Amino acid sequence: QVQLVESGGGLVQAGGSLRLSCAASVGTFSPYTMGWFRQAPGKEREFVAAINRSGTSTYYTDSVKGRFTISRDNAKNLVFLQMNSPKPEDTAVYYCNAVGGTSALFDSWGQGTQVTVSS
Repeated sequence: QVQLVESGGGLVQAGGSLRLSCAASVGTFSPYTMGWFRQAPGKEREFVAAINRSGTSTYYTDSVKGRFTISRDNAKNLVFLQMNSPKPEDTAVYYCNAVGGTSALFDSWGQGTQVTVSS
């Protein structure tokens, strides 16, 4: 199974920007629609964004539309999440996974990357 490694998180001020990356340490995710999920303290993990295999179609949860952009580079086995104008409520651990609709396909998750947005 594909093993995923997320990176790029950190502390960012509200209104700033941050780019997250997801790499496949084992296997390839080029055959899959890929997505980002996040989990805030005390909350369940939720879907954030997804991109189809070719990178020609994307969809987002309503709360991040117009602020976040998902992209991918299949040649390098990378998926990105560009976070513009983040808000404190975007603070969470962010994970990537293959996606079916808005649900994760892989049972195994990476370690995630912490994003903290200060007001």
